[in-house]
Amino acid sequence: MDQEKKSEIVVSVRPVYFRMDSADSQPPKKFRDDSDDETGSQISSAVSLEELESGRSTPKWYRRGGTRSFAQRWAGLRSSCACNSTASKRTRGKKWCRWIAMGFAVLGIFGVIAGVIYVSFVGTLIARLSPPTPYSGLEHIVSTWKEPDSNGAFKYEWRDDFSRDIVPKNCHSHNDYWRRVPVYQALAAGCSSIEADVWLTDDKDLRVGHSWKSTTQYRTLHSLYLDPLATIFENRNVSTASTSDKEIGVFDSDPNTSIILLIDMKVDGHGIWPVLQAQLQSFRDKNWLTYFDGKAIHKGPLTVVGSGRTPFELVQQNSTDRFIFYDAPLRSISEPQYTFFNSYYASANLKAAVGGLWLGKLYPKQIESMKQQIAAARAKGLKSRYWDTPAWPISTRDSVWAKLMELGVGVLNVDDLASATRWNWDFCVVAGIKLCGRS
Repeated sequence: MDQEKKSEIVVSVRPVYFRMDSADSQPPKKFRDDSDDETGSQISSAVSLEELESGRSTPKWYRRGGTRSFAQRWAGLRSSCACNSTASKRTRGKKWCRWIAMGFAVLGIFGVIAGVIYVSFVGTLIARLSPPTPYSGLEHIVSTWKEPDSNGAFKYEWRDDFSRDIVPKNCHSHNDYWRRVPVYQALAAGCSSIEADVWLTDDKDLRVGHSWKSTTQYRTLHSLYLDPLATIFENRNVSTASTSDKEIGVFDSDPNTSIILLIDMKVDGHGIWPVLQAQLQSFRDKNWLTYFDGKAIHKGPLTVVGSGRTPFELVQQNSTDRFIFYDAPLRSISEPQYTFFNSYYASANLKAAVGGLWLGKLYPKQIESMKQQIAAARAKGLKSRYWDTPAWPISTRDSVWAKLMELGVGVLNVDDLASATRWNWDFCVVAGIKLCGRS
């Protein structure tokens, strides 16, 4: 009975796992990647069989140095991203720099090519459009001329080709004394009208200059104008005023052309008047001056016109031997006192006469005013003249010149002789370059 009970005893064995903490225990395994970074180790804890079977315990992974906080992990991630981003930006920057350098190099090459083509084009254009410089006795004088000195006006050897191939033109050399060579340069360009501003000195002489301070002892009306003109008339043996159809004049191409000397009196005209008459008397004695004898006008190789402060009553006073004529006001030319027998020019400041130019243009109302003024002067046998016309921009200047000539202005007031007399005004500015030369 007892033995049967003993045989029924069942022994239950429960396995238990123990953590190895002793010194002889094998250390946990560690794993490293190719860069020898420690990835950590797996350590098992003592757990019961039931715990393993129930899955309530899971293995944990650890890194060397312990568990990092979220902030540390985030900072590491940002640092890694920043390094990668910086390297990427540097690579892209180098590529952009290379492309930009290549772009500038290509643009530079094309720029050089375009520059060479442009310069060649303009050079060819200038060579084609530039009028040939006429060579005559006048041009020779211009190239060798020297300022007057104590010995008087410039002396030169006379040449028979004095005015060869020069065609006289209705242009007025405004402020002619400002040119490098007064008188001769205007005549060489073909301008038949020249202007001299005069000032009276204490010793009763007439100095030439735009202002009194600009005058000098040797630049006088005699040395700059009267003496050179007398030399020309004598050597040319010009036909006198008594000859109706001139055989010889200043210009070979048109002997009947009279040179107009416009005297602008800058100070008291009553004081200048007798001095001017005295200096012109030798020309009158040789019958070189245009004059009015009380009945008719007799045109000579030189016509003298008083402007500025010239006293009109003194012009009218001599009614039988008048050899100084008046520069009448164009704006009031319809007044009866201004006639063909006492006046030659009818002049006005362009802006005062028709108003200023807006955007460099003459408007229909201004053009109509100019047309009426020019017609009024022509009706009295006078030559209309507008001074202080625009000099710049060149296109504006040329358009005003063209319009004045189209309307039949009596004489064109110019400062640039070469542009006015030798160039085609339609080609003064081409490809943004001023081609017309200044003189």
